[in-house]
Amino acid sequence: MENSTIFGLVLGFSAVLVGMVLKGASLAALSNPAAFMIIIVGTAACLLNGFPLDHIKKFPVIVKKLFKKPDLFPKAELLRMFIELSQTARREGILALESRVSEINDPFLRNGLSMVIDGLDPDFVSDVLDAEIQGMEERHRDGALIFTQAGSYAPTLGVLGAVVGLIAALGNLEDIEKLGHSIAAAFVATLLGIFTGYVLWHPFANKLKMISKKEVEVKKMMIEGILSLQAGDSPTAIEAKLVVFIPQNERAQLKPKSEE
Repeated sequence: MENSTIFGLVLGFSAVLVGMVLKGASLAALSNPAAFMIIIVGTAACLLNGFPLDHIKKFPVIVKKLFKKPDLFPKAELLRMFIELSQTARREGILALESRVSEINDPFLRNGLSMVIDGLDPDFVSDVLDAEIQGMEERHRDGALIFTQAGSYAPTLGVLGAVVGLIAALGNLEDIEKLGHSIAAAFVATLLGIFTGYVLWHPFANKLKMISKKEVEVKKMMIEGILSLQAGDSPTAIEAKLVVFIPQNERAQLKPKSEE
């Protein structure tokens, strides 16, 4: 579970609700079906108009990623694994790694090592793995873009909702009390539009981009290790190449440098 998303939602809703109470606004004003209709259904309509249906169908899966902690290969563990593979390859040859490949769960890493064991050209291996990363980044960008666009549509729809509400309010000019309630209700749509746009959709898009960035970093580390194995680099050389992918504050927890 990605706790930061849960905490963010709780704090976001609390900030608005408590803020309304402190300002003396009635929470009952939020019970406005018309405002929710304009913002929520309107945003959904904008997304349907702006994206192909096959992209929209992925929306539930993308939302799930926001609440699930990314299942990434730990960099420290990846470093140790490549050092061990390098030691095995230097002692027994690159073909000796074939028995280890079947034990690897990560498809990207398993595919790269399989190509190396098969003796494919290093440039070909690099091109294939880079292309896979680019394809993954493109899919991730498409997912984040849905939330980015929703964040742009919602506040504007909030203004539209306020205009609709004010039109209705102008029909009650003779009743001052009813006019006041109508004007207050008109701005609920603006509140919902700004809230969903800047507390939900835009931050969600940013989080998806950060998750994608971390996954790309791990895969680039894998590529460096795979190509180093193929080049016959020593365990020490591989460690020196891969340790740069690990944050400085985490390097102290690693095992001492391996010896050739």
